[in-house]
Parts: sequence; structure tokens; C-alpha cells
Amino acid sequence: MSESFDADWLELREPFDARARDIGLALALSAALPARPRLLDLGAGTGSLFRWLAPLLNRPQAWTLVDADVTLIEFAFDTIAMRAVEVGFEVSAPNKRTLLVHTPAGAWRVDGLVRDLADAPDGLPLGRADGVVCSALLDLVSRRWVGRLAAGLRLPFYAALNVAGDARFLPPHPLDRAIARGFRRDQGRDKGFDGPALGGEAVRATAAAFREAGFAVATAPSPWRIGPAETQMLNALAKGHAEAAARWTPRGARRIGAWPAARALQARRGALRAAVGHADLLALPPR
Repeated sequence: MSESFDADWLELREPFDARARDIGLALALSAALPARPRLLDLGAGTGSLFRWLAPLLNRPQAWTLVDADVTLIEFAFDTIAMRAVEVGFEVSAPNKRTLLVHTPAGAWRVDGLVRDLADAPDGLPLGRADGVVCSALLDLVSRRWVGRLAAGLRLPFYAALNVAGDARFLPPHPLDRAIARGFRRDQGRDKGFDGPALGGEAVRATAAAFREAGFAVATAPSPWRIGPAETQMLNALAKGHAEAAARWTPRGARRIGAWPAARALQARRGALRAAVGHADLLALPPR
């Protein structure tokens, strides 16, 4: 079973994801898709990539949200409908598995597919898709997983917000290096995708696999930049890094536990900032 995330964390990160994704690569994807594109969204979670990318595509489109967690897909449907109504779009649900968002640019159809992606691309309806997309997925998967996907895909592939480097918290703290070292080790553990996770090597490994398969590959940085007023995200990020690091340094758990407390105090005082390296990738098949 592949790793999943709770809806609260996915909701918290959504605005940071939205402002970090590279617009240029998304527009290049749009140009490579047909007039009425059909997209498979792998590890779709709460549907945040749909909410960001569908307006950029700005035409009739159909999405299949693929996730192992049925509760996240249900949450995605509810959130997509709510946000659409908030901006004045009409929403209809012809059946329990399909949502239609009616926009001035045409209808956006959303379907859900409950599927564990550990064996992807096996089991995916690639024959009914014009492109495959994902967000914050590739750093969780293995080199073998990426190799299988590249070898089995002949469609445009867009992957946003893959971890590309260490998080930096400012101002510096004496324990930063120990936290970063433990966090990197945790990023590389097996997360249910056929081997050790790629972590910070995700973009390089994926680019190499798709180039070997004949795709044209482009990448762009998409870092999170978290300001001192964004205390909820700063605290969640510091807590998550400390918990991950503690898994690999049990003897130093008490010492590591002091780090998020110190960071939380800085956040309350408006004295903490953070940056997290990510990168986006677009792979286009040979014509």
C-alpha cells in the first residue's frame, strides 16, 4: 500500500503549491494537449492540482482523479463543487462518481478512480487519456516506478512540486544540520512504490528516465517561500521535519524535540521564515 496524506495537511499546503508552480511549464502542457483534453491526475488527493490547472487550460476538459484513499476523492469532489459555486459556476452531479463544473469556457468533467498507484502504470486507463499529471508525487516513488512509467507512457506527462532540495529555516539554529540530515534519510525510505523513495533526486531521475524513453523534458524551479506571517504552515513544517528526523536519531530525540519548540517561539514572534526547494517537470513524447 502506497503512502497517503491527510486532508488537513493537503488543504494547508494548497495555497503554497498554487503560488509556487511554474506557469510556463503548465502553459506548455496546455499547448501540447488537444482542444478537449482528458487528464489522469495521479495521487490527486483533495484535487488541488485540478483547481489550479483547470482554469489555466480554460476550455472543455475531463479529469480522472486517481487516489488510493476514497475519502480524499470524496473530499476533492466536495471542495471542487464548493469552490466552483463560490466563483459563480454552476455544478451538477449526474451520478455519484461524476461531477460537472459548468464554466463560460465549457464544461469541466471530474471522475474519481480509487486505485493504489504502487503498480502504475498497470491498471490505469491510459487509453482514455490525453495526458497524465501529478503534484507532489515523484519524490515519494522509486527509481523502478519512474522507469516503468516512462517506458509505458506515450502521452504528455506533467509533474509539479517534486522535492528538489533541503528546507531552509531562517534564522539559522544549531540543530538545523541534524534535522536536515534525518529528514533526508526519512525522505528516502520505502513509501510503498517498489523501493526506496527518490526524495530530492526525483526530478533528475525522472528526467533521465523520460529522456531515455525518447521524451523531450523541461524542468523549472517551484520553491515554497513561507513568510513570517504564515505561522500555521511554519509550525506544521517544523513539526513534520522534527518528527521525520527523530525516526532516524532515536538517541537524540530529546535534543531534536527542542528544535520545533524553538522554531514555534520564533514563529509566534514573527521572526521565522522558511524556503522549501521543489521543481516541476514536463515530458512530451516524440511526435
